Amino acid sequence: MTTSAKSKISGIILVLTGAICWGIGGTVSQKLFQLDGIEVNWYVTVRLLIAGLLLLVIQSFTNGRFQIFAVWRNKKTAGQLIIFGLVGMLAVQYTYMASIKHGNSAVATLLQYLSPVMIMIYIALRKQSVLTRNDLACAVLALSGCFFLLTNGSLTQLSVSSLAVIWGLLSGVSAAFYTLYAVQLIKKFDSLVVVGWAMIIGGLGMSFIHPPWKMNFASITLETYGYLIFTILFGTMIAFWFYIASLKSLTPKETSLLGSAEPLAAVGTTVIWLHEPFGFYQWIGMACILGMMLVMQSNRSESPRINNK
Repeated sequence: MTTSAKSKISGIILVLTGAICWGIGGTVSQKLFQLDGIEVNWYVTVRLLIAGLLLLVIQSFTNGRFQIFAVWRNKKTAGQLIIFGLVGMLAVQYTYMASIKHGNSAVATLLQYLSPVMIMIYIALRKQSVLTRNDLACAVLALSGCFFLLTNGSLTQLSVSSLAVIWGLLSGVSAAFYTLYAVQLIKKFDSLVVVGWAMIIGGLGMSFIHPPWKMNFASITLETYGYLIFTILFGTMIAFWFYIASLKSLTPKETSLLGSAEPLAAVGTTVIWLHEPFGFYQWIGMACILGMMLVMQSNRSESPRINNK
C-alpha cells in the first residue's frame, strides 16, 4: 500500500470517528437540555473554553509545541484564526446547539449535513471543480433525505419547529464555511493548534454574552456533570480535532461527505436512547443519507483541493 493510500485511509478513520463522536455528543446535549434545562449560551461557552484549553495542553506535550504561539506572530494568520474562531467554530457550535434545543439532535444533525451540497455548489461557482454525476447524485440523495426526515412525507407541515429548521440550516452554512476556511490554516499549523485556539476564541467571544461563571452550580447533579464531561471531551474536543485533522489527507468535499456518519450516530442514539419517534418516511430519509455515502465511496477519482488564496 502506498503512502498516499495509507494517508487517505487514516483520514477516513479520523473523520468517521470524529463524526460519530459529534453525533452521539449531540444526543447527549439534547438529554442535558431535557433534564436540567441548561441554557444554550452558557453551555456553548463552557464547551468551547474547556475543550480548547485541553487541546492546547495536548499540543504542549508534542514536538510542535512551538506552534502554539507562533500562529499569533504573523498578522495574516492571526486574523485568519480569529475569523475561523468566531465565524467558523463559534457559529457551528451555537447554531447546532440552538437547533437541538428547539428540535432534536437527529434533525439538527441532518440539517447541518446539507453542507456537502453547499460546498459542491460553492466549488463549482468558483470554477475550482466541475460537478460530476456522483456529485449530483449525492446532492439529490442529501436533499431527498432531509426532506423525508424533516417532514415525514408530509407536504404541508414539518415534523419539527420552524426555529429548529432555521437554526439547522444556518448550522449547515456554518459547517460549509468551517470546512473550507480551515484548509489554509492547517496547511501551516498543526490541527491541534488551529482547533484549540479557535475554540478558545469562540468561547471568549461567547463569554461577552454569557460568562461561564454565571450559573447555579449547586443545581447541577453528578449525572449532569457526567454528560457535560462526555460532550466536552468526545462530542467537542475529539470530534472537532479529528474532523480538522482529516483535511490533511482528504479534500473538504470528501471530509464533509464522510462526516455524514454523524447523522447516523445522532439518529440511532436519539431513537434508541431518548426514544424519539421515527416515522416510515423518516427511515426512507435515513436510507437516502446512507445512499449518499455509498455513492461518494464509489467515486475513486481524486477531487482537486481548495486553492489557498
